[in-house]
Amino acid sequence: MKNLFLSAAIVLGSLTSFASTSPITNTIVKTISIEDEYTEIKLEELPAPIAESLKKAYPDAVITKAYKNEKAEYKLDVTVGDKVGNLFANADGTWIKK
Repeated sequence: MKNLFLSAAIVLGSLTSFASTSPITNTIVKTISIEDEYTEIKLEELPAPIAESLKKAYPDAVITKAYKNEKAEYKLDVTVGDKVGNLFANADGTWIKK
């Protein structure tokens, strides 16, 4: 019986000696976004595939402004009901995530 109590005391004592707290480190991540230069274009200059893709994806959407950059990517200012947002697309009507 003595051996049982002695071994239990040793096991419990060894478990508490390994319990420690690790220091808390704060990691700061800086995000830098480089925005491409878009120039405003007339809505009539917007390629037809983009307008068709918009009608399929968002039937109630209204394009308020359109922009184009040097890579032939288009930025659209769109209004759907009360919501206003931006969409990005290639000339062939493929949506781009930015």
